[in-house]
Amino acid sequence: KEYIDYYNNKRIKEKLKGLSPVQYRTKSIEVA
Repeated sequence: KEYIDYYNNKRIKEKLKGLSPVQYRTKSIEVA
């Protein structure tokens, strides 16, 4: 389970260019 969580987080960060989902949301709110 921990490995899966780690892997999912890693994949999400790569997709968002290194940002965590929370940072990504904040960034898109600032841009909008």
